[in-house]
Amino acid sequence: MPRHYHAWSDLPHSLPLFPLTGAVLLPRGALPLNIFEPRYLEMVDYALTGDRLIGMIQPSESEDKVLKPALSRVGCAGKIVSFRETEDNRYLITLQGLCRFRLTGEMESTTPWRAGFCDFAPFAGDLAQLGDEEFPRERLLAALKAYLTHRDMKADWKSVMTAPGEALVNALAMMCPFDPAEKQALLEAPGFQERASTLMALLEMGGEAGPTTLN
Repeated sequence: MPRHYHAWSDLPHSLPLFPLTGAVLLPRGALPLNIFEPRYLEMVDYALTGDRLIGMIQPSESEDKVLKPALSRVGCAGKIVSFRETEDNRYLITLQGLCRFRLTGEMESTTPWRAGFCDFAPFAGDLAQLGDEEFPRERLLAALKAYLTHRDMKADWKSVMTAPGEALVNALAMMCPFDPAEKQALLEAPGFQERASTLMALLEMGGEAGPTTLN
């Protein structure tokens, strides 16, 4: 398996899955994770022995109500790019987003963690590095300021002002405390412009009236 993935066909047909409500990974985004459940510690061990890939995906129903919740149809493959083991036997890892996938089914498995069949073809464009595309940055900054003020949250404004467009939009999409349906809408946006528009709409609604829910 190549260390760098230049085409969707380079990616594996199946991945270990990490279902996590409220967390999405986007292409070229970085997602830090604190792994402590035994089944996911074992999953990380498995990934580290191979291509270091994990499929991040949100459950589509509450994990509090069912033992094995149904999963969303779209997730994102991430590569473990940093790893540290703590003294209390947790793993601190960072996943770098590679390419979104459509989950086409789950594998029969004897492992305590889940694994699924992944179709990357619908999102082949995720592997193409974007230039710094034009988008209404001033509108985004104004919406972000109102959103954070409403929640008494802070931002590193120097980084916000200087970040390339895709990096900024993806980081905010991943880090802002939107609800799971909103996070999924950001993940499933066809491309950068659609994701930026969705993000700005969510920030503007959240800045005016607090958290919102997509129908």
